[in-house]
Amino acid sequence: MRSKLFVPASRPELFAKALVGAADSLSFDLEDAVAETRKDEARALLQGFLHSAQALTGHRKTLIVRINAMDTPHFERDVAAVVCPAVHWINLPKPETADDVRAAADAVERAARAAGMAQAPRLLLNIETPRALRLAHEIASAHPLAVGLQVGLGDLFEPYGVHRREPAAIAQVLMSVRMAAAEAGIAAYDGAFANIQDADGFRAEAELAARLGFTGKTCIHPSQVAVANAVFQPGEADLASALKVVSAAAQANADGVGAYVVDGKMIDRPFVLRAQAIVAQARALGLIADNG
Repeated sequence: MRSKLFVPASRPELFAKALVGAADSLSFDLEDAVAETRKDEARALLQGFLHSAQALTGHRKTLIVRINAMDTPHFERDVAAVVCPAVHWINLPKPETADDVRAAADAVERAARAAGMAQAPRLLLNIETPRALRLAHEIASAHPLAVGLQVGLGDLFEPYGVHRREPAAIAQVLMSVRMAAAEAGIAAYDGAFANIQDADGFRAEAELAARLGFTGKTCIHPSQVAVANAVFQPGEADLASALKVVSAAAQANADGVGAYVVDGKMIDRPFVLRAQAIVAQARALGLIADNG
């Protein structure tokens, strides 16, 4: 999931347009993008769309709903309304402990059973508070429904006087979240970049996240999607190198060799795993044929 485009749940005129756009996934937002006075209206609008044939068929996007946080009066109603076969993931804002995740997962599983679903939607868990950052691994590994951690730098920085564009702070948080997700065996996703007009800033932040092993980035405007898609997919040079490593690994395995050299670099298991992941992603994106 290279790109995740936010779509306000109070803007139904955008739903169909977003479905045919270039983003890998859509995150229908019931939280920050919806005014408090319009929460019930937005929930009803989104519920109607999610039960439509348009949402259920004819697209290959991952559909996500960012619900309201557990400490709001909207959480239970959001879950009951949006857990349905069209929704792949639920984005949970501001979980702070493993218990929060387990409670949210229980609510989602109950709603899935009530909807007659064999499998509940997965949980994308936001890391948006100092406590959540400190407990990121516990949050990531709290429940099998967890599919990824997502960074929320605005919520994490702004209330505490940390400049949102401070490179050292961004890198430290991203690396901490990436390692927590890696330990739990799930993905890490970069958050939003609010300055829509600063395309260079968005690209630089996305490139940093990609170098740190993040899978994709949130987009708050369609103009950011193409950049995210380009940054979070293998480049030609990386893919060519990965294909060489995978081929060399197969030969080395046949020859009973543990470590070997490809283009002047010593290769062993960690490098092979990385190369295999790059090749698998390229195949999934159609950049190479299945037998390529």
